[in-house]
Amino acid sequence: MIATALLSLLLTGTAAAAPAAQAQAATRASSNDYRARPPQDEVIYFVLPDRFENGDPSNDKGGLTGGRLKTGYDPTDKGFYHGGDLRGLTERLGYLQKLGITAIWVGPIFKNKPVQGAPGHESAGYHGYWITDFTRVDPHFGTNADFRAFVDAAHARGMKVYMDIIANHTADVIQYRECVGKPDCPYRSKGAYPYSRKGGVDGAPINPGFDGDSIQTPENFAKLTDPDWAYTPFIPNGQEHVKVPDWLNNPIYYHNRGNSTFTGESTTYGDFAGLDDLMTENPRVVDGFIQIFGKWIDDFHIDGFRIDTARHVNPHFWAKFAPAMLTRAKANGIPNFHIFGEVYDESVDPGYLAQFTRRDGLPEVLDFAFQSAARQMLAGTAGTDLYAKLINGDILYARGEDTARRLPIFLGNHDMGRLGFMMDKAHPDATDAERLARMELGNVLMFTSRGVPTVYSGDEQGFTGHGGDQAARQDMFPSKVASYNDNDLIGTDATTAVSNFDPHHPLYRQIASLSAIRRSHKALMEGPTTIRQTSQKPGLLAYTRGADDGHEILVAMNTSTSPITRDVTIGVSDARFTTLAGFCPAVAAAPGSVTISLPPLGYAICQAAPEPSQDRP
Repeated sequence: MIATALLSLLLTGTAAAAPAAQAQAATRASSNDYRARPPQDEVIYFVLPDRFENGDPSNDKGGLTGGRLKTGYDPTDKGFYHGGDLRGLTERLGYLQKLGITAIWVGPIFKNKPVQGAPGHESAGYHGYWITDFTRVDPHFGTNADFRAFVDAAHARGMKVYMDIIANHTADVIQYRECVGKPDCPYRSKGAYPYSRKGGVDGAPINPGFDGDSIQTPENFAKLTDPDWAYTPFIPNGQEHVKVPDWLNNPIYYHNRGNSTFTGESTTYGDFAGLDDLMTENPRVVDGFIQIFGKWIDDFHIDGFRIDTARHVNPHFWAKFAPAMLTRAKANGIPNFHIFGEVYDESVDPGYLAQFTRRDGLPEVLDFAFQSAARQMLAGTAGTDLYAKLINGDILYARGEDTARRLPIFLGNHDMGRLGFMMDKAHPDATDAERLARMELGNVLMFTSRGVPTVYSGDEQGFTGHGGDQAARQDMFPSKVASYNDNDLIGTDATTAVSNFDPHHPLYRQIASLSAIRRSHKALMEGPTTIRQTSQKPGLLAYTRGADDGHEILVAMNTSTSPITRDVTIGVSDARFTTLAGFCPAVAAAPGSVTISLPPLGYAICQAAPEPSQDRP
C-alpha cells in the first residue's frame, strides 16, 4: 500500500486542510484542466442513479399516482424503482472524488416507460433502458435542471460525466396484431418475409420500388411506406404520441420482425426481449439520433457516451454516428470525448471486440475480454498465460495498442454480475480473508493494466449479490430488498440494509490508493505492456508498463494459494525498486533479472530505477 500519510490525504481530501483560498485555487485548476485529459488517464465509476442515493424523496414515484404498477416505485422489489436520483448522486460527489474517481458513467437517465411486462411478470424502468422520451430526464431521477446541476458540480471538481445512451431500441410500445395475447412473437426473417410482400413471400406486393435496406439513401427509404412486411404493427390507443421526438412513434422506422434469438440476422433486426427495434439503416433514423444526442452535448457539455447494445445495430449507423458526435463535441470545446460501445461477449477473444472498432468505426468498446480473463485467472480455472493472450490481441483493434489503452476495463457489471459473486461461486469455502484478497488482487490487475479502470458502484464496499441482472443492482443507500440484505459482503460486517458509503472499507481504501498510484505514473495510464512471465496454471503473472529505459513499472501477482519465488525478466537497466504497493524487492538480482517472492494471492507494484550513474544526463 502507499504511505500512510498519502492514504490519509486521499481519505480526508486536500481542501479540508488547506486555507480556503488555496482550496478554491485548486478547484479552479482541476476544473480548467479536466478537458485536456485523454480517456486513458481516467478512472471511471459506473452508477445506476436509482440505486445510489436518494437526494429527493418527493420524486420517488416520478410524479405518478397509484400503485407500483402505475408508478414503478416499490423499494422492496429488486425489479422496481427504489428512489435514487440525480440530486443524491450530486450530494455524493465528494465520496467519489476521494475514491479517486475522475469520470462518472451514469446509467441512462432518459424518461422511461414506468412499467412493462406481461401480467404477473412486470418490472419497472429503473435501469433506464426502456426509453420513451429521449429529450428529458426521467421524473424518477429529477429534471433536466438537476442533470445540469450534477454535470456542473462534477466539472467543478475536475470530474467528467459520461452518458449511457441507446440507439438500438425504445420501450416496448409497438404491438403486433398476430401476437396479441401470445407469450412470444417469434422472429421472422428477411428471406421469408421480404420488405416487398405483405406477411410473407406469398403476400400482396407492398413498398414498390424499394431497393432493399442495403441502399441507405433517403430516396430509397422514402419508398418504404408500409410496415406490414413481417407482422402487422400497431400502437395501442392512447400511446400514439408517447415517444419523443414524435417521429419515433411511426412504425415505419422499426424492423417489426419479432423477438431476436440473438443469432444470425436477428441479432441486428430482432426485438431485444420485446423492445421496439429501430431500423437504424434508415437515414432518417441516423439523422434523428445525431440530432437527439448531439443536443445533449450542446446543452450539457457532457464528456462521453457509453453505447448500450452496440453490437445489435448495423455497422453503417455507427460509421456515421460516432464521427458526428466527436465533431459535435469538439465544436463545444470537448477535445477528448470518449465513446465506447457495449459488445457483450464473455470469451477472451479480442478479435471479436476489435471488429467493431474496424468495421463499425466505434472509437472504443467495453473490454469484455479483459473481464473474462480476469474472472478465469482469479477463480483459478485458467493460468495466467490467459493474460498474455489478451494483451497479444491488442494489435487487432483499429489503431492497435493506442485503442487498447482507451478501452474501459472492468471486473463485473450490472448485467453479468459482480466479481465478488463470481469468486464466491468459484470458492464457496473461502475464508473472509481469502475473499478480500481475491478482490484486492482483481483491483490491482485492473488498475495496472492497459485500459481505463471502471469500478461498478458498490464493488468498493464489497457488494456480492446472487447473480447477474437485477440480482447485481444493489442499493448503496439503506435497502429494503430482502435478497440484497442477506448478501455476505466482502471486507465488512455491514449489510445492504444500511447506508454503504464507508471511506474506511478496505476495498474503498485500496481503490483510492491504486487510483493515486495510477494517476501519479504516466506509464500505468499510457505506457506499453510487456509480458514478463506467465504460468499455464494459477501462479505468477508478471508484466511491466512503460518503456524499457530503467524507469518501467513492474507488476507481479500470485493467483495461487501457495507462496512463490521466481526469477523474472526485467529491463537490463532496472537496478533498484521502490515499492508502490505490495511486496517489492529492493534491488535487481542481476542485470535483466529480479527475484520476486509473493505470498498466496499477493502482489507487487514496483517502480524501477537505474543505477545512480545511469540516471545522470
